[in-house]
Amino acid sequence: MAATSSIVLSHPLFSSSSSYSCSQKHNGVSKPKSLLPPPPLELCCSYLDKPTQRIRPRAFKTHSRPSSQSNRFVFRVTKTQQQVEEEEDNGVSGAVVVGEDSAQFVLSKQKISSWVYFSGILGVVLYVLNVAWIDNSTGFGQLFMHAVSAISDSHEVVMLALILIFALVHSGLASLRDTGEKLIGERAFRVLFAGTSLPLSVSTVVYFINHRYDGVQLWQLQGVSGLHEFLWLSNFISFFFLYPSTFNLLEVAAVDKPKMHLWETGIMRITRHPQMVGQVIWCVAHTVWIGNSVAVAASVGLIAHHLFGVWNGDRRLSIRYGEAFEVVKKRTSVVPFAAILDGRQKLPQNFIKEFIRLPYLSITAITLGVYFAHPLIQAASFRLHW
Repeated sequence: MAATSSIVLSHPLFSSSSSYSCSQKHNGVSKPKSLLPPPPLELCCSYLDKPTQRIRPRAFKTHSRPSSQSNRFVFRVTKTQQQVEEEEDNGVSGAVVVGEDSAQFVLSKQKISSWVYFSGILGVVLYVLNVAWIDNSTGFGQLFMHAVSAISDSHEVVMLALILIFALVHSGLASLRDTGEKLIGERAFRVLFAGTSLPLSVSTVVYFINHRYDGVQLWQLQGVSGLHEFLWLSNFISFFFLYPSTFNLLEVAAVDKPKMHLWETGIMRITRHPQMVGQVIWCVAHTVWIGNSVAVAASVGLIAHHLFGVWNGDRRLSIRYGEAFEVVKKRTSVVPFAAILDGRQKLPQNFIKEFIRLPYLSITAITLGVYFAHPLIQAASFRLHW
């Protein structure tokens, strides 16, 4: 009896009485059909090494979804070990993934009303942010900046203090997400999370823009031929790593119920922590170009925060998804391309198509827009006198 691998995908919108098999018999051999379901909500993967061992699927931890067996749709895929090995040898091991397909955007599934709500919420958020924080005549942003600036006359110390405050609030609330969502719900917790993180991030960015050339000059490389173009390209690439949240804009704005996703495709094949990688690239590019102590302080603080996020993010995903995350962790790496180079991640033949999607195209457009809007952003920051 050949060893088999089994993956169970459960969807709470269907009842357990509706169970379907994705496998078909051909000459006595079970062959799986291609799967095109929505991202799996609960997954289980078990391997049989002995013929006498029976499959005992275990649902992974998903706190935000019901565990009742009366409202689950079970989607089972069964493969022989030989088929799994053949897929891996052919470079299509990603045909059936344990995690979710990242950056997937199906236009036919979008609701106009959802994007109208998103636009309305975005407008309200920006208005409230301006009145309650940014506008020096009505907001608390200036008082906050004066309080932090009073810590030291050193711009480097103030820069590090701002990053530390943001990191404590941002990562602290992220760590409390499971508990917070149980207490007040997913949408309310997302509003709390964004409502505290966004003003602090704006303050930190504005301070960096206003004081980035106020430090001690450590080196001067801006006259090196070709350096600006190389660093611009590096910075452009960094944004493809920095903003995986563009995969779920409706969840970011709490139009759709926010979820903790276990992504596995696209940029995740290159690195399991793209935001950390993007932040490192961004910091190195800006520090090399500016070349002073303020830029170094900002880079040290931001990179340290994101390195902590690597550990904390893996910890939270392990708690939420259990064995499913361990499977994804084995297939991916923190260091870019490491899992690909050592054979743990075998790219499918259509790998490039995972990037030809609207979220990545949106990142391209937004990144170019922000670059050309640099003079406007700098002028707006200077007017705040933070």
